[in-house]
Amino acid sequence: MTPYGPRPTARGPHTAAASDRRRTFPPDPESTGPAVTWWGRAWVAALEDLSLDPARLARGRAYADAGHVDAITVTPGRVVAYVRGSRARPYRAELRLRTLVPEDWDAFLDAAAADPAHLESLLAKTVPQALLDPASPLAEIPLLPTTAGDLLPSCTCPDAGRPCKHAAALCYQVARIVDEDPFVIFLLRGRDEREILDALSHRNAARTATETRTPPTLPGLPAREALTRTLAPLPPAFPPPPHPGTPPSYPPPHLRGAPDPLALDHLATDAAHRAHALLSTGTDPIAALTPWQDAVRIAAAQPGSGLTAATRSLYTSLTRALGRTPTELAKAVSAWRQGGSGALCVLDTPWDPPAGPFDRARSTLLVLGLNFRPTHNRLTAGRFQLRYGQDGLWYGYASDTGHDDWWPEGPPGHDPVDVLNRLRGA
Repeated sequence: MTPYGPRPTARGPHTAAASDRRRTFPPDPESTGPAVTWWGRAWVAALEDLSLDPARLARGRAYADAGHVDAITVTPGRVVAYVRGSRARPYRAELRLRTLVPEDWDAFLDAAAADPAHLESLLAKTVPQALLDPASPLAEIPLLPTTAGDLLPSCTCPDAGRPCKHAAALCYQVARIVDEDPFVIFLLRGRDEREILDALSHRNAARTATETRTPPTLPGLPAREALTRTLAPLPPAFPPPPHPGTPPSYPPPHLRGAPDPLALDHLATDAAHRAHALLSTGTDPIAALTPWQDAVRIAAAQPGSGLTAATRSLYTSLTRALGRTPTELAKAVSAWRQGGSGALCVLDTPWDPPAGPFDRARSTLLVLGLNFRPTHNRLTAGRFQLRYGQDGLWYGYASDTGHDDWWPEGPPGHDPVDVLNRLRGA
């Protein structure tokens, strides 16, 4: 094996590929619990076996559980993150792991491609447990740290422990990342997910091409007997899966001409949930939506609020396709989160309600000393506005003083006074 970290290479066609082997994982503000997969538990066991101080490990686990580890960057042979300790400025913790030489990678990939079960497991993005079986050829190539010199922690804190509590916290947080994505282990040893899967696919195709397959001999049946035979009833249909499937991996954003991977991931996840609902209930939950309503629904499913760097590409694609602006979409997303398609209709379509609840609401507000000016289905006073929907609900809106730029605020309700009070409180 090579020294710690990736082997230096001369400037050439492989330099760009090496620089792309980097993944960054956002911080986890709350503990996700201990590792549940065998490879996540194996990482923790290897860490605890190599540690010289169980007390520091316990403090490191507490730091990880409390969300003290910021964003984690993984590159071949190295994991880096800032860990917040007792002082205001965080410490920079680092883990270094030996990378595998090409001969070790060839031996591992040949052994994995030779066994259909191992190959199927890796192509499904899980790790075969044969890695821990001393009798398996896969176990001859160590992916997990096995000796005290194989995993080197370091930290900018003054503690000289091995590891200190900050590096231990990073170790436990890496275990949770590995639990969710075992290919992080392969990246630490020098190769990313796409390199592994491509190499396995090539080896599998080559092995299949060299094999001579004899077609199985099927039992024959006279045509007359086949036509007169009473067939057994078809077996019942398979039950739908308990959850939608996981989207595949997507091309990296640096690839020229490739679609945005975040937008692809969101659309694939949305399609999986829609297909699962159709399979489970026989009904498409969004079949009745217009293209604009569906675009707003897709954008509203993104976490966070407003137009951020993470949503900018998706917003641009959706608005360009529908001839709208990102600001219009952002306002529509606020309405959708307020009350779905009904709230979106209240945002886009003014209407004249019949005499009844609308007039009674205005009278109630006047009795309370609140003079709201009516316009269509809207009551406006200062920087607050109440809109009456055709579903019988009142929707709150707010605007900056002196501006006519109304944005949905808060949940709707049947009582306009309650909606106004929530609007004022916000």
